[in-house]
Amino acid sequence: MERELSAEIKKDGIQSLLDHLRLCGDIPESYAHDSSEEKLYSKYTDALLCEAYKFIGLKSLVLAERGDSSDVEAFATKFSFVADAKTFRLSRTAKNQKDFKVSAMNVWKRGKPHAMVVCPIYQLPSKSSQIYQQATSLNVCIFTYSHLSVLVKYSAKEGRNRAEELLLSIFQSVESLNPSKEAHSYWSAVNRPMLGFSTSIGELWTAEKQAAIESIKIAKDEALTFLAQQRERIMRMSHEDALRELISVHKIDSKERVIRNVSENGILGFA
Repeated sequence: MERELSAEIKKDGIQSLLDHLRLCGDIPESYAHDSSEEKLYSKYTDALLCEAYKFIGLKSLVLAERGDSSDVEAFATKFSFVADAKTFRLSRTAKNQKDFKVSAMNVWKRGKPHAMVVCPIYQLPSKSSQIYQQATSLNVCIFTYSHLSVLVKYSAKEGRNRAEELLLSIFQSVESLNPSKEAHSYWSAVNRPMLGFSTSIGELWTAEKQAAIESIKIAKDEALTFLAQQRERIMRMSHEDALRELISVHKIDSKERVIRNVSENGILGFA
């Protein structure tokens, strides 16, 4: 998958990378929870993050080990950082601070000075949230795929060295913030350094705002179409098929198998 993604971006150029970044933040509704498709999608976004950093001019890799570590590492000329790509279903309602792994990213720096969590822009709180207080307290940069797209386009326009300087200035801006839950304070500290870094960024910024609106519409249309198809499939079921589906949804058969396999494990016999 990583090789295919890299080959596609190499063949089709920056537009292919931007298309992926703009549309990758939403887990398709057609993927079942905790399914192999959902797990593979998570690895896809990690690989995409790695490709974006490489395009900017950094050295980057996806870590093979999972669990107690970040998913991506990136190395610039004068600094390095760990990163994680976040995705959510559009139908996901309640999101809490644990979903963004800000505290974990701080632990997973493993001596590196910076950490970055990249999220879909419309899934982030726009008023007040504990995640911003954690980010500013622990020096973890919360970024969006939209911001990363601007950085990618800026790299293509003014060169990799300048893009690397801009990325460092963003990390430093987050590092200098006083801890606060306010979204406005946080995003002002990210947006202003970017817009003020070069006069050419304003045009790239405006284009990306429009692209974000279009990508939300595409994602919504895809999700709503799938749910409409699911509704029709259910309404056309026979009574017997509907009952079987209900048993499957509640995982009754698999739960029964687990229960039947429970046995006394012999611990009381240890002496």
